[in-house]
Amino acid sequence: MTNRKHTPAPSLALALALILSGCSQTQDSPNEEQTATAPPSSQDTGSAEGAAKDTTPDLTPPPLTAEAERGEKGARNLLLSFARAIERGEYDQAWTMLSPADRDKWSRTDFAALFADLGKITVSMPDGTIEGAAGSLYYTAPLAITASDGEGRPVRMEGSAVVRRVNDVDGATPAQLRWHFETLTLDWTH
Repeated sequence: MTNRKHTPAPSLALALALILSGCSQTQDSPNEEQTATAPPSSQDTGSAEGAAKDTTPDLTPPPLTAEAERGEKGARNLLLSFARAIERGEYDQAWTMLSPADRDKWSRTDFAALFADLGKITVSMPDGTIEGAAGSLYYTAPLAITASDGEGRPVRMEGSAVVRRVNDVDGATPAQLRWHFETLTLDWTH
């Protein structure tokens, strides 16, 4: 009888690790739909350390179907994202949603100062009205922001938000075809 040296088969653990690593690559890689609809994070540093430190939620309006985006649902989608940003204290994200004219009216710092020292902020935005004019749609909604000041007294701001989108006309840019802020008014009522 010949004494042959027996070469051991790969360990079961190693085999399972290789199989599982192949599975996780498939599950972790985004599919076409996720890639097309998931907005990039403005805070992405490309490192694990940056990802661990960034806890800022992305409050970009979630994608809708093309049909829903064109109508009142699209307008409300933008306004609800704006309201969510205010309620969560993400004033920088809310400010970036404003029109250039409103960003000129309130600097980033001035806009955040409107809400400084306020607690328990709630944004109410009842249904508005949609109107068409000169190739555009406008959606106007009343807006009320309630909160409490540093001493617990109630605070209220009221105003309106007007958002606009260009109808599907030749030559319209993608930015014009999306709902965007036209004007925002806010006045302290008490």
